Amino acid sequence: MTLGELVERVAGWLERLMPADDRRDQLVLELQQRFGADPTEVTAAACREVERVAWAYSRHLLLVFEPDGTDPADEVSKGWPPPDGEDIKRRAGGVGEVRRLAGGTALIRVDALDAVGPARPFVEAAVTLAGGAERIVLDLRGNGGGDPATLALIAGRLLGDEATKLSEVVYRDRRRQWWTPDLAPGTALTQPVAVLVGEGTFSSGEALAYHLQARGRVTVVGTRTPGAADHITPIRLGPSVLGLLPEAYVVDSHTGTNWEGRGVVPDVSCPADEALAAALRL
Repeated sequence: MTLGELVERVAGWLERLMPADDRRDQLVLELQQRFGADPTEVTAAACREVERVAWAYSRHLLLVFEPDGTDPADEVSKGWPPPDGEDIKRRAGGVGEVRRLAGGTALIRVDALDAVGPARPFVEAAVTLAGGAERIVLDLRGNGGGDPATLALIAGRLLGDEATKLSEVVYRDRRRQWWTPDLAPGTALTQPVAVLVGEGTFSSGEALAYHLQARGRVTVVGTRTPGAADHITPIRLGPSVLGLLPEAYVVDSHTGTNWEGRGVVPDVSCPADEALAAALRL
């Protein structure tokens, strides 16, 4: 497959997947003008170059080069495969660490937002262990994203007992709202919270920090995040390339916008590897 052929497939899928607006049209036009007639064979470096051009419009568009792949290109969007519950349990639902620090601080490190069903017990256990702390540090510096339902579960534990509308996700043909769950009275965490972010905070990991920050619930500490706000879906573009292509955008219900391209801007800026120390000094 040539680079020109790959980009034409990407452009065709973007027109099928994304809501029709200027951003989509500009993205498609830019890709076609830059690569549409390129006769060279697709390589990992070429995929990275296409990504870099696309990121000016959608930071979440990714192309995975698989030189030994054999699967044919998709004709229809198949969506995400079902989650592996046992694998999620082995990874503790993305909860990488929970511990008490000196001074009554509870540190919760969440490295992924795994599917909410198998992840829920681990998230709830972390919340329980943090219950008596004087303050909480939520470490999202390595969180690459995942299930918006798990995002809502964690956000709900910090935003209060009553259900709160977080966002609306706009697809080409529909809209979906995301709310935090109703909680039993008095069960939400009310302590001061610092959220640690960095370049490794991505997608729904960014969304969690953004939604909490927008509502004034947390202090965000660290480095500005990459700015990937689109929802994506996997599309096999050819045997050697799997695309993760945008299919919807997020509108935060409080700000009316999102973090696409801008990232989550910390309230306290510092190198990501110094964020914990900076949060403990607050």
